[in-house]
Amino acid sequence: MEKKSYTFEEIKQKMVNYCVYQDRSHKEVEEKMREFLLIEEVKEEILEYLLRENFLSEERFARSYARGKFYMKSWGKGKIKMGLKQKGVGDKLISTAMQEIYPDDYRNTLTKLATFYIGNLSGLQGYQKRIKTTRYLLSRGYEYELITEVLSEIEEDS
Repeated sequence: MEKKSYTFEEIKQKMVNYCVYQDRSHKEVEEKMREFLLIEEVKEEILEYLLRENFLSEERFARSYARGKFYMKSWGKGKIKMGLKQKGVGDKLISTAMQEIYPDDYRNTLTKLATFYIGNLSGLQGYQKRIKTTRYLLSRGYEYELITEVLSEIEEDS
């Protein structure tokens, strides 16, 4: 199958549309540009344009990624950090992005997830429920220490 060829302006516009649709990381934009057979200088020029015109912002991407994954998908900080690393975001920006998650919201979300998960487990001993719930919450990216605190509070209340 033959690749369609585009002019520089068409490619630039496609990359603008790609960035406008949703915040993107530099890595995602570079991967998208691989679809077009571009020489390095042209890639650089397009990247510089996207940055200069504020279509591409690594900090904005990191912050919106953290907010979205936590508030929409209820991911824990560990899973969010891992996702940002895979998107090529640096440690300093990851720390900045984590500030988008309010501690009270974080704890409340963890408590809701734990309560809901435990409520759906039946026919198990208390310690079995605790182990299964801990595993589940760890897989969602929550910290072990916080999980044990929240589970202890839930057990006291029930």
